[in-house]
Amino acid sequence: MSVEQHVTALSGYAYGAIGADIHVFGDGSPVYLLHNWRPAPEPDPEWLRELPSRMLNSRFEVVPFTGREAELADLRAWRDQRARLAVRWMHAPGGQGKTRLAARFADETRQAGWRVVAATNGPGSVQPPPGSQDLTIDGHPGVLLVVDYADRWPLTHLTWLFSNALLHRPGLPTRILLLARTADAWPAVRASLANHQAGTSSHLLSELPDGARMYDAARDAFAVRYGVPAAVPGPPPPYGLTLALHMAALVAVDAHAHGRRPPTDLAGLTVYLLDREHLHWGTLFARGGPYATSPQAMNRAVFAAALTGSLDRSTGSAVVAGLDTGLAPGRVLDDHAFCYPATDPERGTVLEPLYPDRLAEDFLALTLPGHSADYPAMDWAAPTTAHLIGPHAERAVTFLAAAAQRWPHLAPRHLYPLLASDPGLALAAGGAALSALAALDDVPIRLLSAVEARFPVHRHVDLDAGMAAVTRRIVDELIALDGSPATRATGYHHLSTRLSHAGHIDRALEAAEQALAAQEELPEDVPALATSLARLGHCLALSGRPAQAVVVTQESAALFGRLAEAEPARWEGMHAGLLNDLGIWLAMTGRHREALAVGERSVAAWRGIVAADPAHEEHLAGALHSLGNYLSDLGRWPEAADATREAVALWLRLAERDPAAHEPDLAGSLTNLANHLAAQGRQADALALSLQAVTVQRSLARANAAAHEPTLALGLTSLGADLAAAGRLPEAVDVTAEAVAIRRRLAAGNLAAHSPGLAQSLSNLANYLLGVGRPAEALAAAEEAVSLRERLYAEHPDPHRADLAQSLSNLGMCLEEAGRRPEGLAATRRAVELYRTAFDAGPAAYTFDLARVLNNLGRFLALEGRWEEALVPVGEAITLAERSAPANPPVYAELLGHLRQTRDGCLTMLRRGRRPGS
Repeated sequence: MSVEQHVTALSGYAYGAIGADIHVFGDGSPVYLLHNWRPAPEPDPEWLRELPSRMLNSRFEVVPFTGREAELADLRAWRDQRARLAVRWMHAPGGQGKTRLAARFADETRQAGWRVVAATNGPGSVQPPPGSQDLTIDGHPGVLLVVDYADRWPLTHLTWLFSNALLHRPGLPTRILLLARTADAWPAVRASLANHQAGTSSHLLSELPDGARMYDAARDAFAVRYGVPAAVPGPPPPYGLTLALHMAALVAVDAHAHGRRPPTDLAGLTVYLLDREHLHWGTLFARGGPYATSPQAMNRAVFAAALTGSLDRSTGSAVVAGLDTGLAPGRVLDDHAFCYPATDPERGTVLEPLYPDRLAEDFLALTLPGHSADYPAMDWAAPTTAHLIGPHAERAVTFLAAAAQRWPHLAPRHLYPLLASDPGLALAAGGAALSALAALDDVPIRLLSAVEARFPVHRHVDLDAGMAAVTRRIVDELIALDGSPATRATGYHHLSTRLSHAGHIDRALEAAEQALAAQEELPEDVPALATSLARLGHCLALSGRPAQAVVVTQESAALFGRLAEAEPARWEGMHAGLLNDLGIWLAMTGRHREALAVGERSVAAWRGIVAADPAHEEHLAGALHSLGNYLSDLGRWPEAADATREAVALWLRLAERDPAAHEPDLAGSLTNLANHLAAQGRQADALALSLQAVTVQRSLARANAAAHEPTLALGLTSLGADLAAAGRLPEAVDVTAEAVAIRRRLAAGNLAAHSPGLAQSLSNLANYLLGVGRPAEALAAAEEAVSLRERLYAEHPDPHRADLAQSLSNLGMCLEEAGRRPEGLAATRRAVELYRTAFDAGPAAYTFDLARVLNNLGRFLALEGRWEEALVPVGEAITLAERSAPANPPVYAELLGHLRQTRDGCLTMLRRGRRPGS
């Protein structure tokens, strides 16, 4: 199939992709860029020899791939596994060989016929010229996406990338390889992937097992480029980094070619290579001609480029204009590009930095004063850094922090003072920079504390991993200085919060337990103890242990209750919030009456607080939303609708002022209100609300799939039920199948959290498929739903009893339709037994369901000709329905009609004395 796309920018920016989504910000700029993987270019050998550092650029692959055969084989096995979507986080310090390994793997995969794509983060990168990337997958056996510097991407941008249609072609194997220096961001990234049914794994790239072989291979490859004998004297150095071995081999060959003695330490290797850069600048300047930038001016330009990275020409001109070179910025930029050509000339970038990154980091460190190496530091370097770090904080802070791990003068003399004068720079630099800063051995705790003081009070998905790293470092240092119970209690409590935001749930729980243990060592401090218990309860619930969460949250709520009685203005809000949490945990464990009692207390408390201060309306809305759920669980649907309607009114008012903050809650309450109205037979009203809720949820999920796809799946399931009730079964099948697809992806990442929702959507889908004449598909969906709910019921019977009964009832109907009546009867009898037990505990909630499944049982018995047996369940169902119908006529009218028809038919057949087949 031939596909052609023409992209032209008359003004502004244009970028196209065939076979993939494009995600853009409000101003039209891309969140990320996708382009086809390109083989390494074949550089001019003479050009390479001009600057030895060019041979270290992995893009040119001067050194053949060596020494990572086991890791390459592992990547092949990962690629060739049966999973449709798999994601790997491969991390190691800079210079360990991640990029070379990924490039070799990408080249192999491309040669095997796969579509191989690279992704570049949009903000801060230079946009390519107008054009299009053909990313169609026709004829390709799979898709591989390579993402370098993944730990520097904001999490929200990665989330958008993971939702790209390119990665979700049915049946097409897809692999995503994420390269990073650390694993700090991986838990949050992995959690975001749970929405996509992705298999996830991480791999720490180890030091080289055979450095001598890699050194020899590099030395021989460089010798070929220099045209000298391969047998350059000297043993391989004891370096574990791939880059360090390559540097040593390169310097050995270059020194041999020029009759020099090579240095023997890493610092000396760096200085040697940088000296060759200076020699090149001086040689070009001495030649004259069009090149007119002095070595001193070029030094400043290369230093600036190391801080800023490549830029568009307009921004680059402004940077160079501030360097005081004495030359026109355009002249300096052109001469710099002659020395350091853009990676992709078509993009029109300037100020291409030194490569590899580690050399650029060392160049920054050696140019800034304070070291003792035999390399000239420059007085202008510090003010230049101070000038550029603000507008280019993400790269500048990250590179300076990385260099500071090797050069002890850099952070105390330069980086720390800059951050101390403006701690907000650390946050502007992003989560990866925060993690790098926290990893520095000599970082002052006072500085980290100043940075932490700028942290947002609540979570920030793009900074959470970095904020957790900083908080852990602060807490560890403080406890090392003062291990008193008070310090441990406060520190671990705060750390637990940040760790949970970053997705480190197990570590968050451990920190919460440590905080509580420390608090219990102190003299009685009721507020602190109550707060520690609340944090532990929250972590237990996140860890899938709601029963234990109930116990500790009850204790916390009781303590806050006593405090609120003594000082309402100070503690009533905390108490009301804990009651709301407690109600949710109780409902999760099936203790619905207790949840309702707690929920009513929470709402009453928030009403009093809001009367005094309307700023707390969102808390009241949340409590009312939960109260509606508890009332619904007990079958009190009119009251549930009233509570939820009030929550909707509050969310509407709040969303008018701040849509981003409150539209998700508004959509959730609209879905719940629709359910409560449907339970009263008000189908038209319910359908209108469900449609409204799904419209909002779709918009939210497009913006942030990780955060909002779970609620979209819930809304779609509700909409499907309302469409079915309105007789629009084909549409009900479509939206419920979409909900199943979403929940299947979610359950693949976290089965415990999402299998209940998946089972509900599957059970509903089975019913609708049966209604549109697709019995085989209906039976498969019903069997899967029962299988999921059997496991849930075996672990926690009370909260899952009625759900299992519903799925068994649907399975019974599917089996009957498939001609497997004995099995259908058995499933329906078990559904009746389960509903009876649920009815005994909550008659109002389960009268209709019990009557409905009794009708099914009677109908199946009647079809067997067992008229007298059939009358028993049918008669019971009629009694139940007639007793409840006056309170809710629309719901029971149709059911009573079916029941009476079944009863009358059985009586007629009994009077006639007929038997099956007669």
